[in-house]
Amino acid sequence: MAKVLIVDDEAGQRGILSKILKAEGYELFEASSVPEALHVIEESDPAIVLSDLKMPGRGGLELIEEVSRRPSPPEIIVITAYGSVDTAVKAMRLGAYHYLTKPIERDELLLVVQRAAEKRALRLEGQQMKQELARKASGGLIAQSAAMRHVLDMVAKVAVSDATVMIRGESGTGKERIAQMIHYQSPRGTKPMQSINCAAFPETLLESELFGYEKGAFSGAQSRKIGIVEAASRSTLFLDEVADMPLSTQAKLLRVLQEREIRRLGSTRSIPVDVRVIAATNKNLEEEIRNKTFREDLYYRLNIIPILIPPLRKRKEEIPALVEHFIARSGRPKSVDGEAIALLMQYDWPGNVRELEAVMQRIAVLSSNDTITVDDLPLELREGTGPLAETPSKLPPEGTTFGEWERGILLEALREANGVMADAAKRLGMTYRTFQYRAEKFGLRGN
Repeated sequence: MAKVLIVDDEAGQRGILSKILKAEGYELFEASSVPEALHVIEESDPAIVLSDLKMPGRGGLELIEEVSRRPSPPEIIVITAYGSVDTAVKAMRLGAYHYLTKPIERDELLLVVQRAAEKRALRLEGQQMKQELARKASGGLIAQSAAMRHVLDMVAKVAVSDATVMIRGESGTGKERIAQMIHYQSPRGTKPMQSINCAAFPETLLESELFGYEKGAFSGAQSRKIGIVEAASRSTLFLDEVADMPLSTQAKLLRVLQEREIRRLGSTRSIPVDVRVIAATNKNLEEEIRNKTFREDLYYRLNIIPILIPPLRKRKEEIPALVEHFIARSGRPKSVDGEAIALLMQYDWPGNVRELEAVMQRIAVLSSNDTITVDDLPLELREGTGPLAETPSKLPPEGTTFGEWERGILLEALREANGVMADAAKRLGMTYRTFQYRAEKFGLRGN
């Protein structure tokens, strides 16, 4: 229950009110003067303050003026024995929630206090939502290069519309983060963005995930399931790795974009959907179209507003700020000396921002010093011998078979991706299905 502070110079009146409210489960605090009340508010942050208007020294109106300056002030209910409408109106103009006249009726007291508690809870919830939306809208993105500032300008322009956006860039550049920024800066940002990785599902499962199904639509369909497109109605649908979507599913997605309706598997009824679509890929879609693995008509539907995210090697001036950001997020505050920063900026980061983040988190955890030096950096970076993921790209001195070499690369990718096949496939530039086939050939399992 909410915390309630009772402010009155009469101990008897405080006792009566306290007894009534305590019986209803409220947590009670008492103060006999405005200075004492301000101290309790500072220490205990009550949700509601019940204050007498007339007290020796500073009165209830002065308390309201003081409290209203706080970032999250309590709701104030003023009490007066005089029933003066003018005084009550002045109190409410200063920010009081309501007023009660003595003698106070028990039921009226409980009703007003309950409504005041509900109002403050809703106000705090709204403040938290605004803060969360602001955090999500900024995405914690570092944009110090001209190229990334251009990307953020595009984000700001397209966010206010419902136009379909295609985000392109190498793996690890932050395509999903840009999609989140567009969504949370848009009028749809009060609802969660719905996301799906098109490379993470086999063809039949992808369709049911996207469009849902009716009970009995296929063996194992025990109940109706709402698809992610339908769940994204009045919000944003993010289609990651859209180039890996099978052609048959592409045709159904095209219909959604054209008709703005979906049909669950096993149903003949069309359901209208109000969805803003953002797609992303790290592939060359024009080449995919030439190879007839991606529909040209779908390309034109998705590529209304293209946004290209440059790789990290083309915006190395952002590396120092990114390093500082990732170390701060690790919860282990450290500084990085100039020589280490220079070496970090020399590396081309084939895994882009995702690779840099993983490396800095690892260093922040393993380094025992307050300052990160060159000696703390991975050996591959110091010697320039290859990617930091430490995949077994070099042949061992004793030699190996191609199969053993391939198995080692697949296994290391799975380890780096914590067993998630879709992420491991990204690291090796494969589709999910290709990686799954090769992994199963060697008896490797993931999720």
